[in-house]
Amino acid sequence: MQRLYLQIYATVLLVLAVFVGAAALTWKLAEEETPQYLDIAAELTGALLPDADAAAVEDQKTLDSLHRKLRFDLALYRRDGAMLAMAGHPPPHFDPRRARPGWRRGPGGPTFTLHLPDGRWLVARQVRERPSPILYVVGGLVVLALAIALGAYPVVRRLGRRLERLKEGVEQLGSGDLGARVAVEGRDEVAALAASFNRSAQRIEELIAAHRLLLANCSHELRTPLARIGVATSLLGDSADAKTREELKRDIAELDHLIEEILLASRLEAATGLDRREPVDLLALAAEEGAHYDTEAEGEPIIVEGDRLLLRRLVRNLLENARRYAGDGPIELSVARGKGQEGDRAILDVRDHGPGVAPDERERIFEPFYRPAATRETGRGSGLGLALVRDIAGRHGGSVVCLAAEGGGSRFRVDLPAA
Repeated sequence: MQRLYLQIYATVLLVLAVFVGAAALTWKLAEEETPQYLDIAAELTGALLPDADAAAVEDQKTLDSLHRKLRFDLALYRRDGAMLAMAGHPPPHFDPRRARPGWRRGPGGPTFTLHLPDGRWLVARQVRERPSPILYVVGGLVVLALAIALGAYPVVRRLGRRLERLKEGVEQLGSGDLGARVAVEGRDEVAALAASFNRSAQRIEELIAAHRLLLANCSHELRTPLARIGVATSLLGDSADAKTREELKRDIAELDHLIEEILLASRLEAATGLDRREPVDLLALAAEEGAHYDTEAEGEPIIVEGDRLLLRRLVRNLLENARRYAGDGPIELSVARGKGQEGDRAILDVRDHGPGVAPDERERIFEPFYRPAATRETGRGSGLGLALVRDIAGRHGGSVVCLAAEGGGSRFRVDLPAA
């Protein structure tokens, strides 16, 4: 993932590099215009020197004067290449047939060749090498670029850190931590975004809290009329037939079980982790719950760390689901040890011999209030039991899947980390 502050910083450096390169290119293009300046220099120099038919003494006197003032080695040549006068060290061999007006950089310094208007040639070489002005300009631009780069990094890095902290707050809120907030730093757009996030998180927390309170209150209030209906059903006595009385009791028990699961789901939703952890013998716990369904647990004792009450509810919901859809067939309950990338695992299997679950519904049955198409007509179950199983398994660092069992039926496999 590309960091935002690195992208901003790289953009600043790229702009500086383009600016320095453009300045150097501009200077280079300006240097290419040197020939026209040499023509002007040739005209001026020709005006300073004696005429072509003047005595050699006058030429020498003029060159000596220019040598002292300009600190250039000078040599004056006739058209045919014969030297007329020289001041300073003699320049390299001069051949007028190959000479061209211009300049070149040599080991002793830049050498300028001027073709004077009267046909003579003047060769001038700088006595001491002076750095080219372009070096000063480019060097200054490079220093300026480095200063801007060093000064810009803390600014863009601070901006990047604030955005990273805002991202962490969003991830915490998305993971279920409704109390996640971020610090509001500065007065810019990022600070306004952080303040907006805090207000939104506060509003979401208040709405979720109100929803949970309403759900808990409604569930508690429902139990009061259910208790009254149960008392009224028991007072019917022989005035109602046994079938009606049993149906009423079954409906009341189912409603009471639904309310209990809603309350548990609400409590789990309010908590981000486990309230307590303790060593639990998964085989012993499965055997205790299996006894209520005339099912014997098989396997080996395996200790897991977790909430005993929640793990008991996990096993109970799986057995209840198997009894509801297995019909008169037996229920198989087993605990085995497995291996995973993170160490030993405890594998709990609950297998029924019912009609099974369609392949496209094996994942959806763990969604809250979802019931398979085969059970919608009968109205059995609320669709919360398996959702609670997945939630409880996830809080213990495990998972649950629905598999097709050999010979028909379904196999629910819970994978938990062993202690």
